[in-house]
Amino acid sequence: MSRLNMMNQNRMPLLWLSLATAVMTVSGSSALAQNSAKPESAPPANQDASVNRAQAYYHAALADLYEEQAINSGKPEFVQHAIDEYKYALNADPTSAELHGGLADLYFRTGRVRDAEATARELLKSHPDDVNAHKLLGRIYLRQLGEQQNSVSSTSPSGNTLDQAIAEYEKIVALQPKSVEDHMVLGQLYTVKHQSAKAEQQFKLAQDIEPESEEVVLNLARVYAEANDLEHAAKVIEAVPEADRSGRMEFTLGATYDQMKRPKDAIAAYKRAADLQPGDVPTMNALGQALLNDGQLDAALKNYKSLAQVDPDDPGALIRIAEIERREGKYEDALTTIRKARKKDPENLEAGYNEGLLLDVLGHYDEAAATYDKMVDQVSHANGAYTAEEKNNRSIFLERLGAVYHEQNKVDEAIATYQKMIEMGGESATRGYQLEVDTYNDARQFEKAVEVSRKAVAATPSDRDLKLMLAGELVDQGKTDEGLNMAKALLDNSDKDRPVYFALGNMYTRLRRFKEAEDALGKATPLTTKKEDKLYLLFLKGALADRQKKTDQAETFFRQALDMDPNNAMTLNYLGYMFADKGLRLPEALKLVRKAVEQEPMNGAYLDSLGWVYFKMGEYEMAEENLRQAVERDQTDPTVHDHLGDLYEKTGRIRLAAAQWEISLSEFQKTPSTDMEPGDLAKVQHKLEGAHVRLAKQENAAGNGSVSKPE
Repeated sequence: MSRLNMMNQNRMPLLWLSLATAVMTVSGSSALAQNSAKPESAPPANQDASVNRAQAYYHAALADLYEEQAINSGKPEFVQHAIDEYKYALNADPTSAELHGGLADLYFRTGRVRDAEATARELLKSHPDDVNAHKLLGRIYLRQLGEQQNSVSSTSPSGNTLDQAIAEYEKIVALQPKSVEDHMVLGQLYTVKHQSAKAEQQFKLAQDIEPESEEVVLNLARVYAEANDLEHAAKVIEAVPEADRSGRMEFTLGATYDQMKRPKDAIAAYKRAADLQPGDVPTMNALGQALLNDGQLDAALKNYKSLAQVDPDDPGALIRIAEIERREGKYEDALTTIRKARKKDPENLEAGYNEGLLLDVLGHYDEAAATYDKMVDQVSHANGAYTAEEKNNRSIFLERLGAVYHEQNKVDEAIATYQKMIEMGGESATRGYQLEVDTYNDARQFEKAVEVSRKAVAATPSDRDLKLMLAGELVDQGKTDEGLNMAKALLDNSDKDRPVYFALGNMYTRLRRFKEAEDALGKATPLTTKKEDKLYLLFLKGALADRQKKTDQAETFFRQALDMDPNNAMTLNYLGYMFADKGLRLPEALKLVRKAVEQEPMNGAYLDSLGWVYFKMGEYEMAEENLRQAVERDQTDPTVHDHLGDLYEKTGRIRLAAAQWEISLSEFQKTPSTDMEPGDLAKVQHKLEGAHVRLAKQENAAGNGSVSKPE
């Protein structure tokens, strides 16, 4: 682009332009040097003697021509010739803002950023309000931010790149207050600086100029969202008439509703976005996920099948289709689908995770373990150095691998796997210790569980969660005072007391010291502000009420929790099992527990609950299917064996019932009293004795020639 139109004076006479062109064409840069050395006529009387406009015009014209020559030929030497000509021009007119600006811009466009910055700053010494110079500096700092450079410029007095960019755009918007683009850039810079109030102010100024600008609306909504003011973020977009909203606005509104746990509103917004931008993959993905979150499996499946056609190379749609099939209980179909996804992208971590999960659900434990083992190798580094994301991925696959070993009662293999998590340190180590303790507890190796808990506390003495874990283990093993005192010692009259009161409430409940449990949970209540903490507190209160046989009160707490999170599997399972165990509202109990199992189909406790609901409903075939799976996964749980024994007895298979009750009785005898209700062991003993009597009668009848019904 010609620099001539930047001059304040009228255009250069054609004579000068023709002369410059002739010199360039005939003689090249050497001729230029000779011509530039020629003396010029004296300046007019009213002009500074140091300024020679004609000479400045001449060299500016040559600079422009050299620049064009550089563009056309691709030869960098012409760029240097252009720079030299600008310098000759500045020698003739040292105070020209246009010439300084032209040279600085040329430096910037040819990658000489430091020279561009220095030239622009030199110009600002004499022309502090030159908006073009400020804009050039702003562009320089924006480029550096884009390149993730945040160092102090050698030619700048102070400050890092972000601060320098902000300073320039603050000056720019002061000089040009009606520029929407400049207000937007400054607002975005304030956002990066985490100065939300200032960012909001700039976006509002831009909105005053262009009220329905897409970029303005989206950036303003983003500021509110990042400040966790989701309601205000939604209102910014809602204020734009629906007919005037763009696809991006609707998409952002849907995402905001998602965060606000308003799935139906999110779905409606995503659908409008999809109508405005048909075939847009992110929108279709978001709509599908929103439909999944709302339990609209058929609609979600239809959406993802369409997405698979739009983007056939992306395994993401197949992964979601497999998830839907899994949630519908079509495990074999889901496995087939997920393997198609893995063929498209063998390195896809989510697909690998889901393949292992489905193999686990189907009871193919060795295949599941082999799959997870390969995934662990895929996310492992020989040098042991991991980013936070890599460490998280590796921890997830190690946990799943250990869980499969745990389900198979392969204690040593599970412990060895969890040890690798501990070696990673940080949150992975904390989780690894907790899983080792759970494994030893389920294997009835309680002394080792306490030993690991002590080792965990010794390794990370400042970790309160690990100390609370040890306190709980001590209480369960009968060292009640030591465990309770250890937990109480963590109280310091701060908001950190909340998890301590949670733990104390749980321990007192298990000890059947109900008044103290109520007191502990009561003290936790005013300290509980986050949603996830409120949810857990309601669960603990519900469990406490249930242990006290206060069924109505327990139901109230559990329903309050489900109002906050309708998909909370732990609460769904507890409430459904409580209903089933008391013979209450069995159809609803079935719905609740099935929803929990849908989310965690390999959870033995949830499968036991589902089997128990079916048993109470008289659907013995479905009851047996689920109870057998529960026994397979929770081999040391006495209640699961007891339930399967009841099922066998009800269906006339007394010998099988007796076998299950014998296992149940053996496991109850190893179980800490805190995990049992009074009379549990005696009830199983009574049922077992009754079974033995019946079997003896059958044997006597067979000895007397009677025919007994085979089992």
